[in-house]
Amino acid sequence: MAKSNKITYLGTGRRKSSIARVRLVEGTGKITINGKDIEEYFDLDTLKVIVRQPLTVTNTLTKYDVVCSVYGGGVTGQAGAVRHGIARALNEANAEYRPALKSNGFLTRDSRSCSISTSYSSIHGWIYVRINVKK
Repeated sequence: MAKSNKITYLGTGRRKSSIARVRLVEGTGKITINGKDIEEYFDLDTLKVIVRQPLTVTNTLTKYDVVCSVYGGGVTGQAGAVRHGIARALNEANAEYRPALKSNGFLTRDSRSCSISTSYSSIHGWIYVRINVKK
């Protein structure tokens, strides 16, 4: 793979059990997730809006290309993880974006998740029970 002279900014985003590694490159505004265009990867328009929120708030929708790899969790968690990663990368690119990103909550990790514990049943033996944890 050839090296590019363009400046890149990195950000790691997390939500639920999803982790996204995001790379911002100066470009035209193309968003690529796991090798697919955002239109192919996310079917729902709401998920596409969630991913584009940090770029819209900072008016950089056409300034950077976004290349990211995301794994784990479901599509909603993955969209939130990509949004968090884009916000962190934008914060690294220009510190002036921080107040806008912070006030909209894009730099804060949403730590809500389900925890799984074990329980013993005399009929079924050990079973896994999902417990919603609220903080």
